[in-house]
Parts: sequence; C-alpha cells; structure tokens
Amino acid sequence: MLVRVDFNVPRSGDRILDDTRIREALPTLSSLSDAGARSVLISHAGRPKGRVVEEISLRPVAGSLAQLVGREVGFGTDCVGERATSTVREVPDGGLCLLENLRFHSGEEANDTDFAAALARHADLYVNDAFGCCHRAHASIVGVAPGMESAVAGSLLEKEIEAFDRLLSSEERPFVTILGGAKIKGKIDTIDHLLTRIDSLLIGGSMANTFLAAQGHNLGASKLAAEEIEVAHSILRRAREAGVDIALPTDLVVTDRLERGDGPSRSIETVTPDRVPSASLAVDIGPRTVARFADILQQARVVFWNGPPGVFEVEPFDSGSRMLARAVAEAKAYTVVGGGETVAVANLARVADRIDHVSTGGGASLALVAGKPLPGVVALEDAA
Repeated sequence: MLVRVDFNVPRSGDRILDDTRIREALPTLSSLSDAGARSVLISHAGRPKGRVVEEISLRPVAGSLAQLVGREVGFGTDCVGERATSTVREVPDGGLCLLENLRFHSGEEANDTDFAAALARHADLYVNDAFGCCHRAHASIVGVAPGMESAVAGSLLEKEIEAFDRLLSSEERPFVTILGGAKIKGKIDTIDHLLTRIDSLLIGGSMANTFLAAQGHNLGASKLAAEEIEVAHSILRRAREAGVDIALPTDLVVTDRLERGDGPSRSIETVTPDRVPSASLAVDIGPRTVARFADILQQARVVFWNGPPGVFEVEPFDSGSRMLARAVAEAKAYTVVGGGETVAVANLARVADRIDHVSTGGGASLALVAGKPLPGVVALEDAA
C-alpha cells in the first residue's frame, strides 16, 4: 500500500515542534495495519528544489511516528531506486516504513511521469491522505494514481472534504471569515468567492497593514505589500457593494525591534493606525481590535479562520493571536481553522479541542473556500 501523507511538520533540527499532521494520519495508518497491509509512506518536507538537504531529511519524522504508533517504523534513505526498494521489501505484514523526502527529486514538483511510475512500483494500491498537498499537481499527488490497481482517499482526506462541504453549504448566518498572514495575493480568489457568501471579513496580520495603507494610514516601518494596495482598494469597494462588513484593526501593537534575545531594550506600545511611529513595526492587533472581533464572533453561526493576526512566534506579540483563538473557540458557531500557522495558534492558546474542525492544510483549505477543485481529489475521482 503506497500512502501519501503530509509530514511536512514544523521542526528545529531533529526535534519535531508540532506533530499535529503526524497524529492526524494515525487513524488511516491504524486501519491499514489492522487489515495486515504493508504501508509505504511518502511525503515531502520543505523546499529543497530537487537537491538532497540533510537538514530536512524525514528520518526524525520516522522516529516521531514510531513513538506515536509504539513500534518500529522502517526508513528508506531514498524514495525511489534500489535503496527505497530494499526498505520496502523488509516491511512486514501490518508494518510501516517511511521513505525519504520526495522533493529531494525535481520530478516530484514537475509531476514527472517517470518519477511517478517509480513511486507506483512500490505497491499495487494507493491511498492519498495528504489533504494539505491536494492543491498541488505534483507527481505523488496526481501522477501516481493512474498507474495503480486502486486509488482511494484516506480517512483524514475524507474528514477534511466533509468539513469544508459543511462549511460552504451552510445556510446559517452570520458567516464570518478571519484572514491573516502576510500577503493578499494568495488569498484574492478566496476573498472574491467569499464576498458572495459571507457577512463579515475580519483582517489581521501584515495583510491588514496593506488594507490600512489603502485607507491612507502611514504604517511606519511595518511590513506591507505596497504593490497590493490597489488590490486592497478594489476588495474594499467590492465588499461595500456586496454588503460585507470588513473589520480592520482599530489599534495595533508596535515595536521598534522584533528580534528575540539580548540586545538594546525595545519600545512596545499600542497605538491607533494613524499614530504609528515612523521607525516602528505593527506586529499584533491591540485589545480594542480583539474586543471588536470577539463581539462579531459572538454573533456568528459559521466561522472560517486562516492566518494569524500578528507575529505570534515572538512573545509578547502572541497576545492578540491567543485572544482571537479563544474568541473563535467560544463562538456559538460551526468553526473551521485552516492552515499550519493558524493551527499552531490554536494549539498555543490550548483551544484546538474546542474548534469543530482543525484543518491540516492552509493552501488546500484556501483553494476549497475559493471554490476551486483540488487536483489530488480530481485524480482520485478520475482513477475510480
């Protein structure tokens, strides 16, 4: 059984920082093991661009998986060729092995037919359980299925599709979407599609800086996408025409130095968008913005959240993200959180278990919410 998983997990060296994606694959892997299947797992990690980069080898991930399943997990030092084949041969009935990073080969992202065929030779049956990668037309996602006797979705992929079907088919109102992160560009299609469906759009993060700049605010040294200001203008106009309320930050946490660690003392203050000092960076939403967002969320009946509203990785600039996560968890709504960083915020705030669906895929979730077909799902449907 060839199983495409998404084990592209946050890590520091060999230490796994967040094993959510590994744990989410366990139901599928347990079902296959219980049925006596010999499971050959394949995944990517990072962006090595077709080169072997030892720092993002999947070997530590195999160790983490072994701890979670409580038994040995074989590891192949390549994903194709003799080294991979010899590892696959040694997998016992009901056993598991993980092969090396797919992106160490350029054929993965190029959807090379020979590379896909080499992967397919490891097994007769294919299971795609990598929702977070299904928006990419890569060899292991779309190229393998046609060459297999059977190609099916794993339980995680099925769960993800069902959750987003429920989100997008819901007729309950108000429908509130929260978008954060850095750039508007990767979310334009999602915003366009949502403007016909939602009641409120809450915006934070560097993305909000661009919208505030479009309203004429000087954000000092804050990160923003100057080339996207006209796009922000257009979205604000179309939202007004559609009757969608766009809520932008009314106060911002700003600092003159973002870096962690020792160094000169840094200035931290909370200001309105029209009072950002020239040398300061906006790094979080302030308490008034959190309160306003929370009020909107309290009225919501459907909530989708993708992207943190601040630099949550650096204390104390995680405060707004934590409080927003708690507000989402407390909403009397069907709540869906999508994306690696957003999931990390939910875990940081210890509210992931109070959210209806915590998705493993950021890009894939945005594609679905934008109304786009996922190439990985289409490949399974075509192979059926």
